[in-house]
Amino acid sequence: MPSSSSVTLVSKCTIYPEQKSDMKPLKLSVSDLPMLSCQYIQKGVLLTRPPYSIDQLLCSLKHSLSLTLNHFPALAGRFFTDPDDAHVYIVCNDQGVDFVQAKAKHLSIHTLLLPDLDVPVCFKEFFAFDRPLSYLGHFKPLAAVQVTELNDGVFIGCTVNHAVADGTSFWHFFNTFAEICSGAKKISKAPDFHRDTVFNSPAVLRFPPGGPKVTFTGDKPLRERIFHFSKEAILKLKLRANNCNQLQKVTNNGLADQSAVEILGKQCNDSWKTVNGGNGVSNGKITSVLEGIHILKKNVAKGTAEISSFQSLSAQLWRAVTRARRLEASKATTFRMAVNCRHRLEPRMDPYYFGNAIQSIPTIATVGEVLSRDLRWCADLLHRNVVAHEDATVRRGVADWERAPRLFPLGNFDGASITMGSSPRFPMYDNDFGWGRPLAVRSGAANKFDGKISAFPGREGNGSVDLEVVLAPETMAELETDSEFMQYVSASV
Repeated sequence: MPSSSSVTLVSKCTIYPEQKSDMKPLKLSVSDLPMLSCQYIQKGVLLTRPPYSIDQLLCSLKHSLSLTLNHFPALAGRFFTDPDDAHVYIVCNDQGVDFVQAKAKHLSIHTLLLPDLDVPVCFKEFFAFDRPLSYLGHFKPLAAVQVTELNDGVFIGCTVNHAVADGTSFWHFFNTFAEICSGAKKISKAPDFHRDTVFNSPAVLRFPPGGPKVTFTGDKPLRERIFHFSKEAILKLKLRANNCNQLQKVTNNGLADQSAVEILGKQCNDSWKTVNGGNGVSNGKITSVLEGIHILKKNVAKGTAEISSFQSLSAQLWRAVTRARRLEASKATTFRMAVNCRHRLEPRMDPYYFGNAIQSIPTIATVGEVLSRDLRWCADLLHRNVVAHEDATVRRGVADWERAPRLFPLGNFDGASITMGSSPRFPMYDNDFGWGRPLAVRSGAANKFDGKISAFPGREGNGSVDLEVVLAPETMAELETDSEFMQYVSASV
């Protein structure tokens, strides 16, 4: 296992936008301000060695980053708190971002991606900045890129202030960086920096002298693993959550070949709104794709969309982690999910709005309920909360925050919580810097605590999901022996 002292820093410089910015200061919104007590986002990609020298790669990345900052001037700026109105602004003053070159040539792609093991701790050293709070963007760059040269590959790690960008905006920037590096003369998706949204508010968030403090303990022992779920495994979970137990037989006796499974997976998407048709069962078996679809439709709650693949997977994780923690049945447990509000508002926000446009949805139940009820019950709780989070709910959340401005309480305060971040819908593998797609996506040390989960798309796509699971060591050991959970885990492709 690679050690934690495996990276050598070679050089550091500042990259400035190629063109001077004329963008006016951007006031932090109701969705940005709570993130000032969170650490910077740290995500990056593992790539094979490029077909040219590392010096050529570094030159190309620096130039491409400079061009990318022309389109994302906010990231080259700094925070400023106005002494008169106490609002926090991003001043787009072209002060630049950090660019770090590092080496770890004794590490190979193979050693970093060994299956069924914890994530090597050396990944934490593949990112610039050691877990600063986003509030420090008053004094530090709002973004940084670190390029770490390995024996047979490179890791490009990106660190971005969380009060400037959410996951959607982070990957928009990262994808654009890759797009320009691969030779694009014009970017495909321009960011939207307008601040005329429901999240723009006159409310003021007050800070203690010296700024906010981190809201979770960062010195407790943790284990971190990537659990891979194939599209077939997630389909089985989804069918189970929608009470389609008969369809769990698809891989054994119901469907003739792989193409049929793919057709069923395509049909079993998130578009059904109502229930019609018969039960689709003939002599206890599924005899056609259409019969399987009829079963799924019949078991969907009338008038609402079916429980989604991701809600089904989240419910399975909630049950398994709660069981592994061995908590009292009467204790409350919370599953918290971050949701993108851009498409939930009426009228919709620009999908490429740059900033934070997220809210947190907590779902609460007792440990006894989570463990004694079936998967559908837990998945339905999550599903109903997500479905209910539409325009009026988003606006109520904004109004509630304005009545009592506060920082986001990131952490696991009661030992019974799970926080799901990131999203399998983010285009994490749409990053070709000029010589091929990433082999893997990994994160740094930021914002990690017992119960922090991050969802990534599987590299093979098609609905597969990787869950980055961070737990107390004893809880992780229990999870690894949970047959109900582990039966759905498969080797990464």
